[in-house]
Amino acid sequence: MTAPMSRLLAEISREHFPYPPATPEAIAAFEHRVGWKLDPDLRAFYLHCDGAELIERLPNTPYRVLPLSKIVRARVAIYGEDDEQWGPASVYALCDVQDGNYVLVDVARQEDGRYPLIDGYHEAWPDPKYCSQVARSFSEFLEQVLRTRRNLYWLGE
Repeated sequence: MTAPMSRLLAEISREHFPYPPATPEAIAAFEHRVGWKLDPDLRAFYLHCDGAELIERLPNTPYRVLPLSKIVRARVAIYGEDDEQWGPASVYALCDVQDGNYVLVDVARQEDGRYPLIDGYHEAWPDPKYCSQVARSFSEFLEQVLRTRRNLYWLGE
């Protein structure tokens, strides 16, 4: 685990609402179900907590990092159908922002061994013009959320 990720996880435990950790067996079962491996940031997060509510508790949390059992393809989360017309099979809903939109992870791409995160804007998904990358990695996303504590995930603005 990188030093920044360990610092972020400690902050989540101190100031936010983490769920109990996923077991290594639960992670292996998840990876088998979806057909891809968690990157180092996501693995560290899920071993620390199997999802979390950030900033506030449900129903008011602006970010609910989903438990492994709730992670599905973006097209299923957004449109309820596992069909190519609703976006690529390689993009999964990772974080529910409670308004029909999601922060998504694209497991078909990696930068420095980490998956990028994408804006899962419901009304425009999967148009890349409106659904752009919001972070190069899960740790970068968490850093932005925890630093800004904004109720929006267009965090670079």
